[in-house]
Amino acid sequence: MSRRSSIGLSFYEKKKLITQKEVYAFLSWTAIIVGAIMLAYVSTYALGVRTTVIGDSMSPTLVNGQEVLINRLVYNIFEPKAGDVIVFKPNGNENAHTYVKRVVATPGDTVRIMNGVLYVNGEPIDRFSDSIASPGVAAAEMQVGTDEFFVMGDDPNSSEDSRNANIGNIKKDTIIGKAWFHMAGGTEGIGRISQ
Repeated sequence: MSRRSSIGLSFYEKKKLITQKEVYAFLSWTAIIVGAIMLAYVSTYALGVRTTVIGDSMSPTLVNGQEVLINRLVYNIFEPKAGDVIVFKPNGNENAHTYVKRVVATPGDTVRIMNGVLYVNGEPIDRFSDSIASPGVAAAEMQVGTDEFFVMGDDPNSSEDSRNANIGNIKKDTIIGKAWFHMAGGTEGIGRISQ
């Protein structure tokens, strides 16, 4: 009897088994890719937005034309606090340019500007190097409402801010985010915005 030749057509294929090692490697790579996509999305959402400072109202902290990176995530978790530099659309107007100002009073605080000095809850705030020329709506003591913030520029004599009736207190839902880092020109690179 002759042996059957191993060469020729065979209608039977060997079944390939997937090993646990291959399954583990596939799941590991899938988890890494999904994690990277989620990290990229959160990073882009939180820090991928920037705006340009218009005017000198935030001088000397920020100057006209300087770009600012915005953290849009932080105020979904925390409330803005006094000293934060925020980016907002005045009255939620999507067609207006973004404003960059400093929070000086938070919900429930009282605000008054008297004799060129800002008073928050009756205490003088010495944040400004010059006397405030125009008290605007803060000439009489006013209370900041719920979910509202009183903002001013670091150079209040060059700033359109909460003292102006057309801007007023900033509602939380009009805040885009916190101005976190500024892009400096030349070799200075990126700098954190101080409080």
